[in-house]
Amino acid sequence: MGKIHESGTSRSLRALPFALVKAIPGAWTGRAQLGLDVLGWVAAVAGIAQLTGGMQPNSSHWNLMVLLLCTISVLAITGLTMGLYRQRWGFGSLDEIGAVCRTAFAGGATLTLASQVVTPRVLPLSVAVSGGFVGLVAMFGFRYLWRLAFESGRGPDDAAARTIVFGAGEAGSEVVRSMKRNPRSPYLPVAFLDDDASKQRHEVSHVRVMGTRADLIKVALEMKASTLLIAMPSASAELLAYLNSAANSIGLDVKILPPLQELFDRQVAESDIRDITETDLLGRRQIETDMSSIAGYLKGKRVLVTGAGGSIGSELCRQIQRFGPETLYMLDRDESALHSVQMSIDGSALLDTPNVLLADIRDGSALRTLFNDVRPHVVFHAAALKHLPLLESFPAEAVKSNVWGTLNVLEASEEAGVGLFVNISTDKAANPSSVLGYSKRVAERLTASFAESVEQGTYVSVRFGNVLGSRGSMLPAFKAMIAAGGPLTVTEPNVTRFFMTIPESVQLVIQAGAIGRPGEVLVLDMGEPIRIDDVARMMIRESGKRIEIVYTGLRTGEKLHEELFGDDEVDVRPVHPLISHAAVPTIDLQEILEIDVDAEAEKIIFALRQLTVGSTPAPAASEPEDRPRLAAAS
Repeated sequence: MGKIHESGTSRSLRALPFALVKAIPGAWTGRAQLGLDVLGWVAAVAGIAQLTGGMQPNSSHWNLMVLLLCTISVLAITGLTMGLYRQRWGFGSLDEIGAVCRTAFAGGATLTLASQVVTPRVLPLSVAVSGGFVGLVAMFGFRYLWRLAFESGRGPDDAAARTIVFGAGEAGSEVVRSMKRNPRSPYLPVAFLDDDASKQRHEVSHVRVMGTRADLIKVALEMKASTLLIAMPSASAELLAYLNSAANSIGLDVKILPPLQELFDRQVAESDIRDITETDLLGRRQIETDMSSIAGYLKGKRVLVTGAGGSIGSELCRQIQRFGPETLYMLDRDESALHSVQMSIDGSALLDTPNVLLADIRDGSALRTLFNDVRPHVVFHAAALKHLPLLESFPAEAVKSNVWGTLNVLEASEEAGVGLFVNISTDKAANPSSVLGYSKRVAERLTASFAESVEQGTYVSVRFGNVLGSRGSMLPAFKAMIAAGGPLTVTEPNVTRFFMTIPESVQLVIQAGAIGRPGEVLVLDMGEPIRIDDVARMMIRESGKRIEIVYTGLRTGEKLHEELFGDDEVDVRPVHPLISHAAVPTIDLQEILEIDVDAEAEKIIFALRQLTVGSTPAPAASEPEDRPRLAAAS
């Protein structure tokens, strides 16, 4: 798209007031403002007195000067005391406005009292009051002109990309102000778009709302824009897909602000702007989280995460850190993964702090020693083997990690007096058909068994589907295939899967820990299932390449459509609209230990399959019990 180039002469003229203001040395800025305020008050009082003939008969101009000197002295002393002339606040801020009003009130009160007491024959009361009011207006007027001059030459130059900003809310307004204040910004905002009817004709930093999403193409052509910035952190995947498609149709470069869960309740900035990704187009949803309940069970507690170096585990660590735990223990058998997660949280990774734990969940003795040393209050168990086709070939490994490893973590947690245990499960545990699904369903049943047997504490499982962007997941694999020139492989044209972003899934996992009841599996709402073939075609289209799609057929254990609930489970949501509660049958621990991992693969798979079947207890009550959230570790 083309750009409108401003002539050098017009830009120089527009920047002249800015250059004059900048020419004033910083130390003299406050003095210059004081001088302008004094000039304004003198002109206001003297002007009103002259124009209205308000000076008393027989009064001298000397008496008027004494009166003005008294007023100016109070004005200067008050302004300096409050920091008005010491550049304590930015121009136009609420703090500066308050200081201007207080300073003007002091000056007006002095003027009024002095005119009636010190020099009673100079000005009548009406002229003194009017002069004070006009003096206040003059102070605001000078500051407005000063700010106008200061901003006239700031902002991006004509080489910046002319940008349409979708979203005139708080985030959009903040980022536009940031662009306009930054002369090196690569973006020049030229128009807003917003679907909110109340924001039409709204204006921020001289950038006006010019329509809704339906007007994108028209406004882009009219303003000769080259970039679309979607400045709505709460935007849905559907809205992003619509805007991305419309922008691509006329060659706009699409940028985006991160979703709310990535901002962690902070203000947006220009540095947050990034390219739109497939994750944005597939998995964005706004989640309402009960921060008080989360803070209640994490703040000041010792929290341990197994599999801390994985995609889910590392994001769990990053989000848990926000809630102020006493200590966050990160456990993994992969030292490189531990290095990465510590770096992402602390900004350094010396791996010599006591909260970094190198251990394998298959080693029950080592786990019990570690747990008894650190005495965690809360445990998130995210360590597992997860690749379905590999586990079909090596089912014994699934038993050792996903089943016996989970048993080791549960036993260590019980012995250490853990108050809350959250087992991370998968949608493949619902009506399982694969080794991965069998092993994760058995882990859910194990967790339910411990929930029934422990003397204190809450043991729950959380189940969700595919996570966008995790290691070894679909999106990175598709990107690699496209980068290699294809072909791109898909199992079946109609295969569907549930997807969530990593921050979204982790946010709900942490929320589930606050509302889960002993023995339950909490099932996260994954939205509507997505056709993998649609994702593949979208990514090929975004790449601009001609890539062939090859259908390979479903692999052993794979389903055409995944399920979130087993046949005997009911979708009940008594607490959170995106979290369902389902009962889980317990299991005999002796049966777990009797699995022969040295047997043939078919026999191991058969044994796992048999352990997934159990008598399901009655569904959980529709309302949560009143009970203590955490039992303190001894």
